[in-house]
Amino acid sequence: MPDDIARSPLDAVMAPIDQAHGLPNAHYTDPATIAAENRATLETTWAAIAVGADVPETGDAKPITFLGQPLLLLRDDAGQVRVFYNICRHRGMILVDEPRKIEGAIRCPYHSWCYAKDGRLVATPHVGGPGQNAHDGINRALLGLLEVPTHLWRDVVFVNLSGDAPPFEELHANLLERWAEFEQPIFHGGPESSFTLEVDTNWKLAVENYCESYHLPWVHPGLNSYSRLEDHYHIEEPGAYSGQGTYVYRQLRGEDGATFPDFDGLSDFWQTGAEYVALYPNVLLGVHRDHSYAIILEPAAHDKTREHVHIYYPTPDTDPDLRAKNAQLWKGVFVEDVFVVEGMQRGRAATGFDGGRFSPAMDGPTHCFHAWVAKRMADSA
Repeated sequence: MPDDIARSPLDAVMAPIDQAHGLPNAHYTDPATIAAENRATLETTWAAIAVGADVPETGDAKPITFLGQPLLLLRDDAGQVRVFYNICRHRGMILVDEPRKIEGAIRCPYHSWCYAKDGRLVATPHVGGPGQNAHDGINRALLGLLEVPTHLWRDVVFVNLSGDAPPFEELHANLLERWAEFEQPIFHGGPESSFTLEVDTNWKLAVENYCESYHLPWVHPGLNSYSRLEDHYHIEEPGAYSGQGTYVYRQLRGEDGATFPDFDGLSDFWQTGAEYVALYPNVLLGVHRDHSYAIILEPAAHDKTREHVHIYYPTPDTDPDLRAKNAQLWKGVFVEDVFVVEGMQRGRAATGFDGGRFSPAMDGPTHCFHAWVAKRMADSA
């Protein structure tokens, strides 16, 4: 019996690239498979849900639904970004239903239980009867908001819903070292540097497309005119991230020839080098000498993804017209990918499709991601 028939579907995905098949259709279309996959790939590791710039000031709060779970992103009185389950400990009522600034306490609209911005339960009106705001059976110290383990890196807010992932710095030590030169302050470009794309595709297809440069000549002809396929290299760190880099990054210039300032102290490589990495599971990152970006992939449904794009700069006072031009440039590039990832999603309805094959020379980063998903699924079975 041929090896590719004898192996299980997940074993076939984890096989060497010249023998491997891609993830089966069920990983893009079947609710039961996707629910198990979400647990294995999004809940039990550090997944991205937002950026710190979503709550820029003390008291800013933003409700977020991630994998159907109600979360509350909040910047507390000490300026720390925190994530809580967006529910009252009394009867599970949603606390905050739209982005807003919390001036005092977080008050439940149902029975007015109140929480400090650090999650402490601070008021329980009439809990012991009319006019009695305490009761021996209600220990406020044990009934604060349920906090989700959170880590902030490059302004991306990562959460670990299961609470048992390795420390972020340990899990992603390799990328932190690779990009150590960029460990310096970054500043969000403001409203014109944020946009969201609604895409009819499974979130994994957005990762798969971002990983590789193979499609550049046909999907991004403008970009390929100066950053050609042959100017790119692969980035592969099995079990953590994959992507691509270019040796010929070209700075954007304004009509007067002005450019963005550079990040401080970068080595010569970054004068014309840039890298684009999918940090597993669901954040796409780009670094350049003069700006960076993060794309948070929100799995809205098995066939719908929201791509939240945020662009950052080395200083807070970069030229607004140039920032707007840069955002439009990147939006144009990312929009060019939409028909591809939506087309692949529609293609997963073909029952005869076996997950596809990989070019051993060109698809290494994508296979790296598929193998990561398959291993996490196999390990969680």
